[in-house]
Amino acid sequence: MKLIFELSRPGRKLTLLPPCDVPAYTLQADLRKAPPHLPEMSETGISRHYTELAKQTTGVNDGFYPLGSCTMKYNPKINDEAAALPGFTNLHPLQPEATVPGALELMQALQESLCAITGMDAMTLQPSAGAHGEFTGLLLIKAWHTSRGDTARTKIIVPDSAHGTNPASAHMAGYDVVNIKSDANGCIDLEALKAACGPDTAGLMLTNPNTVGIFDPNILEITKIVHEAGGLCYYDGANLNAVAGIVRPGDMGFDCMHLNLHKTFSTPHGGGGPGSGPVGCKEFLRQFLPAPVVEAGPEGVHFAVPVHSIGAVRSFWGNFLVLVRAYAYILELGKEGIPEASENAVLNANYMRVKLAKRYQMAYDHTCMHEFVLTLEHEKHALGVTAMDIAKGLIDFGIHPPTMYFPLIVHEALMIEPTETEGRETLDYCIDALCQLYDAAEKDGSGLHGAPYTSPIGRPDEVLAARHLVLKYDFGGGES
Repeated sequence: MKLIFELSRPGRKLTLLPPCDVPAYTLQADLRKAPPHLPEMSETGISRHYTELAKQTTGVNDGFYPLGSCTMKYNPKINDEAAALPGFTNLHPLQPEATVPGALELMQALQESLCAITGMDAMTLQPSAGAHGEFTGLLLIKAWHTSRGDTARTKIIVPDSAHGTNPASAHMAGYDVVNIKSDANGCIDLEALKAACGPDTAGLMLTNPNTVGIFDPNILEITKIVHEAGGLCYYDGANLNAVAGIVRPGDMGFDCMHLNLHKTFSTPHGGGGPGSGPVGCKEFLRQFLPAPVVEAGPEGVHFAVPVHSIGAVRSFWGNFLVLVRAYAYILELGKEGIPEASENAVLNANYMRVKLAKRYQMAYDHTCMHEFVLTLEHEKHALGVTAMDIAKGLIDFGIHPPTMYFPLIVHEALMIEPTETEGRETLDYCIDALCQLYDAAEKDGSGLHGAPYTSPIGRPDEVLAARHLVLKYDFGGGES
């Protein structure tokens, strides 16, 4: 398929506009000196080009998308309708507070709902994504320690099963990362945690259930150990979809956390955004929240600046229309529906796990939460078939590959998260596809090395693409 620049033809126009009677403006010397190379195409050509691009991509509206730790659930279209209401879409972030009472009330109501679900006391809606939320939460932890003169706490403890953004966020916040190993069951090794904790411990970052789909039975002991050492506990909310409405991070002993509205609360995601990663905290951290926060007072909902705010972490109000979608989702499910969704997510994951255990080896062969992890380490050596081969083979069945080679503590890993929005027929279809791929691997694994065979793009050289990025089009003559 050709790039849009290759389809461009000089003089071809999208629309015909009358001559402009506004005097031309000469750009200053420090701005662009030549016009950009914008493609010149007809409306027909543009429509067909982007329609073809859409055919070559996939999403939750196309088929099963069991991408582990990403919660690719269906996004109810009524939420999009709510976000498209003119009263929301016509707002400007610089409008005076008095002109946007509805938006402020929605944000306040969403904050209250998220606090009730998580067991937190206060919330900021500014962060745009999970990692952004992690960074914000760590800044709260740092601000609290600094306010107490406890500047010797320079280390954040992160388990080896953590999402890669955890150590990255800790480094961004200026902390050193202490990595601790998981035990034989994929959970926190308590003795390793005790050994890691000390007067230099600022906090612990933890996902529960963790990335192998296990709810740590020692969670109260874990947070107690960190607190007794003087540190704080941060909850990575990436896997909240397994326990929302059932267990609250605040009740587990966590001091602050982020939520992924684009995961648990079903706002569309993929392709880089838009996302939303609100950060909740206990009362003692409220004073450090990013400014402004939304608060309810005697005269209504208004913006306020916490007394020791870490400052804004994003422009304006965050991804506001994502917040609208998430609030609509919470209202749709209600107090009874949210835990039911989590229960069904866990049920679907265990249904697939038990069925697939007849062919595949489970990394941890016991009841999981919302996701589970297969390992093809044996098949790699015995059959010459890797996790990559199986994952790419699923594309030929119209199924998006699971998360591959993560978590890092499992070799040749495939992490599968079906979510609650898939029916039994879809789960059975995926199970059957995985079994067919396993049978093919046993007969002649070489046939899987070239998969997928039916997609527009086969198996690109991903290592080459990662190491040699091409981020601009070469028009020739040194121009781009």
